[in-house]
Amino acid sequence: MSLRAAALPILRMSLAALALCCAVAACQRAERPAPPPAPAPATPVVQAPAHSKEQAMAALLALPELKAWSAQIERRTDGKAHGAVVEDNPAPREVNGKTYYQLSFVENRAQDARRQESFLVAQDGSEILVEDTESDTLLSLQEWRRTIERVNLKSAD
Repeated sequence: MSLRAAALPILRMSLAALALCCAVAACQRAERPAPPPAPAPATPVVQAPAHSKEQAMAALLALPELKAWSAQIERRTDGKAHGAVVEDNPAPREVNGKTYYQLSFVENRAQDARRQESFLVAQDGSEILVEDTESDTLLSLQEWRRTIERVNLKSAD
């Protein structure tokens, strides 16, 4: 027997083993779950505020302190002036990741409007902050109520 004839069965067995390995690998690859699809690129979602600016203004006017101030203004001026809530700045203000409307309570007269207090009302309606101009800080509504006795309304008369 020649060397070539002796190598032929070994070569056939090697080729058969190689084909079997390839077939097993192909089966295993087919059984794997497909990879999840790539996530779509994130697009910023702009949510409309839960509260409109008008609702924020109404919430301020509903505060007992502002109702009392409005009544005081009308009484003092014989109805010539009124308490009102106006927008300070149409651009929302962001504080600690939360967006607020910038509003003020004013004494509204025929010739002008005099600011009495500035407020930030959360666009989601969850919070009202008061700007303390003396200390240049923001107070929660509860903190402001504790210090309200120092707030004096001054008539333009």
